[in-house]
Amino acid sequence: MKNFHWFKQISNNGKPERRLSLGEYNRAVSWSKYLVSSGAEIKGEGEEEWSADMSQLYIGCKFASGRHSRIYRGVYKQRDVAIKLISQPEEDEGLAVLLEKQFTSEVALLFRLHHPNIISFVAACKKPPVFCIITEYLSGGSLRKYLHQQEPHSVPLSLVVKLALDIARGMQYLHSQSILHRDLKSENLLLGEDMSVKVADFGISCLESQCGSAKGFTGTYRWMAPEMIKEKHHTKKVDVYSFGIVLWELLTALTPFDNMTPEQAAFAVSQKSGCRKLGKRRGTRD
Repeated sequence: MKNFHWFKQISNNGKPERRLSLGEYNRAVSWSKYLVSSGAEIKGEGEEEWSADMSQLYIGCKFASGRHSRIYRGVYKQRDVAIKLISQPEEDEGLAVLLEKQFTSEVALLFRLHHPNIISFVAACKKPPVFCIITEYLSGGSLRKYLHQQEPHSVPLSLVVKLALDIARGMQYLHSQSILHRDLKSENLLLGEDMSVKVADFGISCLESQCGSAKGFTGTYRWMAPEMIKEKHHTKKVDVYSFGIVLWELLTALTPFDNMTPEQAAFAVSQKSGCRKLGKRRGTRD
């Protein structure tokens, strides 16, 4: 434990919120122990301009997780941040290589993006088999979480328009940079305290000239365009399709294709029969 003196309770404006339980501490350490050693600062060969000063990073409570990543709230240089930790599996070399490639791509894209409706990049660290990406922290959570707290068809139209415009502005900027998001969905749209929206999670985004086909692609079926499901060549239009699904979510506060499994939804969309009935209820998985 002595090597983890940088791992402290998180704070709001310098005031501690609460101490981590032993279980929370141990779980976080198990994901982050590779990031630092005694001295808490990563310096060395191959350091990038975006490299984080680990002596200034404090990791707090986990608030989200993915298949190969966990996201924690934290503080970096006295600023509230979100910290995405990505772990390479030891038993799957191919997946480990893919995750490192996605990390490198995501950091490169985030580093060049600057827009009010795009999540702000702060820093990153690369210490295989664990990588971290540090971004601004948005207290409103995901758009999907917000919508699931609303009654169906209850979101005021004025708010729907405001949210939709924020998303559209962020995506228009992204496309102006010749970048495809490829996983646009309500879970990857984050809300600020003022209900502004920022597009996040660029793990499988790409430059349009480098996207190629969707072979081996790991997106989210319920929001995925037909050409991606069929692993065909795709363009910015796949984001437009996903944006249309998000608009439906805003208007209904429901989960798309929730009367189907993800695989059934993918089949229906690829056969051009999926949009006849997007769904009626909540609580289904992606």
